[in-house]
Amino acid sequence: MPDIIRLLPDSVANQIAAGEVIQRPASAVKELLENAVDAGAINITLIVKDAGKSLIQVVDNGSGMSYSDARMSFERHATSKISLAEDLFKIRSKGFRGEALASIAAIAQVEVKTRKPEEETGTLVTIEGSTVSQHEITACNAGTSVSVKNLFFNIPARRNFLKSNASETKHILDEFNRVALAHPEIAMSLVQDGLEVFRLQSGNLRQRITALMGNNYNERLVPVQEETTIVSVEGFIGKPEFARKSRGEQFFFVNRRYIRDAYLNHAVVNAFEGLLPQGCFPSYFIMINIDPSKIDVNIHPTKTEIKFDDERAIYSIIRASVKRALGKFAVAPSLDFDQEHAFSIPVSMYSKPPSAPKINVNPGYNPFKESAHNPAPSSQAGRSQLFEMRQDEDISRLKVAGQIGLSFILCFNDKEAILIDQQSAHERILYEEFKVRFEKSQSVSQQDLFPVVMEFSHSDFEQIRELMPDLRKSGFDMDEFGRNTVVISGLPPGVNKGSEKRIIEEILEGFKNNVPGNDINPREKLLRSLVTAIAVKSGQKLDEREMQLIADKLRHCSQPNFNFTGKATFVTLAPDVVANLFKQRSLK
Repeated sequence: MPDIIRLLPDSVANQIAAGEVIQRPASAVKELLENAVDAGAINITLIVKDAGKSLIQVVDNGSGMSYSDARMSFERHATSKISLAEDLFKIRSKGFRGEALASIAAIAQVEVKTRKPEEETGTLVTIEGSTVSQHEITACNAGTSVSVKNLFFNIPARRNFLKSNASETKHILDEFNRVALAHPEIAMSLVQDGLEVFRLQSGNLRQRITALMGNNYNERLVPVQEETTIVSVEGFIGKPEFARKSRGEQFFFVNRRYIRDAYLNHAVVNAFEGLLPQGCFPSYFIMINIDPSKIDVNIHPTKTEIKFDDERAIYSIIRASVKRALGKFAVAPSLDFDQEHAFSIPVSMYSKPPSAPKINVNPGYNPFKESAHNPAPSSQAGRSQLFEMRQDEDISRLKVAGQIGLSFILCFNDKEAILIDQQSAHERILYEEFKVRFEKSQSVSQQDLFPVVMEFSHSDFEQIRELMPDLRKSGFDMDEFGRNTVVISGLPPGVNKGSEKRIIEEILEGFKNNVPGNDINPREKLLRSLVTAIAVKSGQKLDEREMQLIADKLRHCSQPNFNFTGKATFVTLAPDVVANLFKQRSLK
């Protein structure tokens, strides 16, 4: 039998490596921006066309490369960052594996122009699918310009898996933001389809945050500063009152490298304990500086996950530094033990003589008697219009007995008792109602007298632009209103005025992170996010009419047994089931 094991050709090996490193246009953007930072650039420009599918170009004024280095940079595992295995434990640069350019060149058409500042001529390298077509001397500016054209041109299957332009643009913006925040001292620009999106001047971290997120962020930031023998922590956290339903503005940087770490995120969230509304997330931009020998960044191809030698100590330091910042800047409530145990008298009252308080009493007042001046309190005051129902609606088949634990509705008919999960049931009801609107393109909206203006980060704005057609179908009357801003003039029937910001933020959060089913199509994902944001929640008090309407509408659903996640909406308690429960608890 002939031998069957053989070495793969370099072109195939590079394409396999590219699958790990370059997953989408944003991956190439990340690698090229980090290369520019490592080259010592103080000015970087990113140019993107067609969401990076047609062109990604990064121009920097860094150290540039020599004639031979320009060609060598496209070889696999060719790097100037390390030379020995021991160097892996003292890495301070962004890249070090020597895979980025080789991986990009395997799946795109790449052109590099580079010149060292001390040299008179530069170098041009053109490579396509790992094959070099040009390597010659040329005239160019000092620094490096890398153009990546037609990404995945030779792997059409991978190109077909790319998302919409708005979605891919959002990922590119995320990578740009991360590099820009990690290096506020570097001037950076972003040009998207011929339009300049960002022109960021060099400055400090606060200036960079406000330039990226909006000038209104300046008042939201609380500085964090902590120096220890293990690690130093600096940066900013957002004030609790500005917490959002979306996790988008949470950034950890370790030695200027962006990372994701659920454990450290928990440390920050734990420090905000008791200060945040339920379901809200704090914003933070935290820089961690640590000895490189105490971390391992070589555990993930994208280098966004690292391992600490002493995670518990880092956790404690971050939690303590955030709590200290909240207390120091009077964000967290505190007790003043130095104040005298006496009433605080306003300065304006010092010169006025004290007088006995007067009490006005109406001896004819009867709280149980209705009158024009004293109407009986309405249980529907301030209630959501989601529960408004027609007076002629037939609700006789199922009668509501009450609410159990502010989460379940107890109903009964002639044969059995029924326990309804109020949140799951309402999600099922809304899911079917909104799905009909989407399918029939029926847009029903209740207009607001005073429209609401919402400002987003640039990446969230791109996401909203993509979702806007379907949001309009669901009943949101909304339009673009300048840069990164949306105006909402109407809401779906049943959505309370004043809740639009919370709902839009929850939709964004659910669409990006929390909605079950990552393989579902975008419209279905939006539908589920919308329903989750609007539905009543467990722990929410309902009055009798609200409970009755949920019970009645659930009976008319096409699939009343489960919500869209597969969670049961109700359980039945037939007489034989109840009898068995009593038997199990009886003394034998």
